This record gives sequence, C-alpha cells and structure tokens, in this order.
Amino acid sequence: MDYKALAQETAQEVLDYSQDTSGWKVVKTSKKITVSSKASKKFHGNLYRVEGIIPESTAKLSDFLYKPENRVTWDKSLKVYNMVHRIDSDTIICHTITQSFAMGSISPRDFIDLVYFKRYEGNMDIISSNSVDFPAYPPSSNYVRGFNHACGYICSPLQENPAHSKLVMFIQTEMRGKLSPSIIEATMPSNLVSFILNAKDGIKALRSPVGRGYHHSGHASFLKKK
Repeated sequence: MDYKALAQETAQEVLDYSQDTSGWKVVKTSKKITVSSKASKKFHGNLYRVEGIIPESTAKLSDFLYKPENRVTWDKSLKVYNMVHRIDSDTIICHTITQSFAMGSISPRDFIDLVYFKRYEGNMDIISSNSVDFPAYPPSSNYVRGFNHACGYICSPLQENPAHSKLVMFIQTEMRGKLSPSIIEATMPSNLVSFILNAKDGIKALRSPVGRGYHHSGHASFLKKK
C-alpha cells in the first residue's frame, strides 16, 4: 500500500469537507463548541464537524495534537495511543485503543490509523487520519477493530486574535461490532465536545511549570515543513 499517497489524499478530503457548507445540521452546542453532522458518503453513519477556539498558537496546537507520546495524558477517551511505524517526518501509523463509552454500552475499540501532518498557506495546518491495514498489527480477539474513514483536525489562526486558534475537527468513525446506530448518534456529540475540552485542558497544562517538562520532547521537528 502506498501510505504516503493515501495520507495526502486524506488531507485533501478533510480540506474538501471544510469547504463544503451544505447539508450540515447542528446537533449540539456547549461551552462555545459546536457539533454538526451530515450523512457520511463513506459508510452508513454520520460525518461530524466540531468547531471550537483554543487559546494557543496554531503551531503549538498542531504539534500538541499531532505528537503521540502524550496523548493519553489528556485525551480521556483513549487507553492507548502509540506510534507503531514512522513513514517520514510528517507521516506515521498509530495504534489506538479507546475507553468504553455510554456507561459501558459501547465496549473499547482499537484502530490502526495513518496520521499525516501538512501545513498550508496562511499558517493553516491539517492533521489527517484514515484507518489502514497494517500487517504487524492484525485485529485481535480482545477488541472490536473499528475503522476511521477520512478524519482530521484543521488548525488555523483566529482572525481577530492570531495568538489563538480555531480548531475544526471532522470525524467519521465506523465503530463496527453489533451496535445500534442510535446509540452512537446519541453519544458521539457529547464525546466530541469532551475531546475539545480535554484538549484545552491538556494544552493549558503544558504551559504550566510542571507540564513544560514533556512539552519540549524533540517533536518540534514534525513542524519543520517545506
């Protein structure tokens, strides 16, 4: 599989989603975070768009969201988030195991995702993600293997305050297993709001004296883009 080509394709899909203004329906607003959805063209489920403001520069926010080593310290939806293969400085493959959701009615899933960082003009960054087959990590009987169709974060400077960032996230996760779509639709918007709130708390913690110890962990090289 040409992972790099797929990664570039996925980033373009995420960019296309951001430019598509038709058919979105707001399904939740909370704490200045808006979640909208529309039917996914990839599977029988929804594509979600989540929008929020993060009080951090775009470069720092992108680095924070991209690097895998500290993800489980702030993302409360995950048990495991490990880089299992590096393709190049801006393309990696990660193995993720989620926590259970909806009071345990959605059991943990695992995912193998191709994650890619790309910087665009105007200091806009896209971190895209798409599930792939990776022979070193076949599905296990311990978890239902889920599938992330083209997903991603778009980070850009806030026009009225460039020291802060607008974060727009696109998610279309096929949970698989024997799950009623209604359970997913009922729980996903709240989980996505929680993700943004967790990210805000996580990046704030990195600015504290205690958190700075792991902020400068050598991953700045990811952001030295062409």
